[in-house]
Amino acid sequence: MRALNSDVRLIALDRRAGKAENDSRLLNEAHGRYCLLLNEDTEVREGCTRALLEALDSDPGAAAAGAQLLTSDGRPTACAWRLPDLAWALAAAVFLHDRVAVESRGTDVREVGWAQSSALLVRRAAAEQVGWLDPAFFVYSDETDFCKRLRDAGWRILFVPHAQAVHHDKLSTDAAAMRRRIVEFHRGRDLYFRKHHMPLTRLAWRLCWTWAYLVRAAAAAVLPGHDPRRYLLHARQQALPQRGEGIREAAEAYNRRLDARAGAVTTG
Repeated sequence: MRALNSDVRLIALDRRAGKAENDSRLLNEAHGRYCLLLNEDTEVREGCTRALLEALDSDPGAAAAGAQLLTSDGRPTACAWRLPDLAWALAAAVFLHDRVAVESRGTDVREVGWAQSSALLVRRAAAEQVGWLDPAFFVYSDETDFCKRLRDAGWRILFVPHAQAVHHDKLSTDAAAMRRRIVEFHRGRDLYFRKHHMPLTRLAWRLCWTWAYLVRAAAAAVLPGHDPRRYLLHARQQALPQRGEGIREAAEAYNRRLDARAGAVTTG
């Protein structure tokens, strides 16, 4: 860690860690009332931070406020949802999950189950109360778990539609990275259900979403311009979430290479 000026400190990591662990460190190191969590591929638009700040200032019972995320071409995208439950799983089986689960709608600030942490302003005292983010989630479902624990502790989560941030999703065209992300995505959601003791929802989620992905794969196989392989990979990981190598394994391999090079320098 080093100071860049009186107001900015840079925390340079020598090893790759998970997003939840990194966000927790930022929250722990921060000194202000609020901490803005941003993905590295997120770009806040003018007025975004101010709108999030005003939302939390005006609601002392709110622990976090999420921005409306936009695609690189400026289209709004779903970024706040109800907490994963049986109703969401059943809706997926009949392809109504967006209608049931997506809560990032409307033009007014509203309470939601959880908001994506690509652009999330967090009340630091609330985060400290629940023990920050859980590093067991390397990436994906980390903010879902975080928001659930905040809600269980009596806090609210807000969605602020007039706070806008562009999420460029820079890995979307990288096939190898996408495979690892899909593995990590399903692994994280399965961990969420196991951590919060939701065996019935976990089973329903696995059955309903595996079915939904297989139907999508079948449709993609006959529709021009669609690739069924991505849906098949989703179906496989949904059915067997502990299978495959995700982003965690890539980070661990990188860290081992660093250790090997450091050892070679020491003994050389």
